[in-house]
Amino acid sequence: MDELQALKDELATLKARVRALEDHRDLTQLVAQYGPSVDSGSADETASIWTGDGTFAVVGGELTFTMEGEDQIKGMVNGEGHQSLIHNGCAHVLTVPHVEIGGDKATGRSYALNIRWDPEADRFWVARVSANRWNWQRTDEGWKVVERINSNLDGAEASRALLAR
Repeated sequence: MDELQALKDELATLKARVRALEDHRDLTQLVAQYGPSVDSGSADETASIWTGDGTFAVVGGELTFTMEGEDQIKGMVNGEGHQSLIHNGCAHVLTVPHVEIGGDKATGRSYALNIRWDPEADRFWVARVSANRWNWQRTDEGWKVVERINSNLDGAEASRALLAR
């Protein structure tokens, strides 16, 4: 192999590695964006994380529901239940996801904690810990969530299964 071809091959390898690093960064930033956007009540920013027809399923106990599309995700953020949470002191804290990328699609697993303020006890408390399964798609606008399943870690096998490979 001549020297020019070796340089071309090395450049192609480096470009692929940089793209993989950028993809991982972009996907983890997407997950990190969720908590601050939802806790600030920014419905448009929260919905912008998803594809236009993306879904967000919350599973476990009385909170079981699925939001489909931008309008329903915005509706959750602007809804009475969520507004009550954030006005009483609440933080959605997501862990860094384990990410697996395959071309223009990716999957991830992570945890989410819902932490709430208790003014009577003058402290925060963890109200919910959940398993999360993410499905992402690369779009013309960058990576977007196609599906997020958030399942309460209440001992149910289905919730633990979300964390399994």
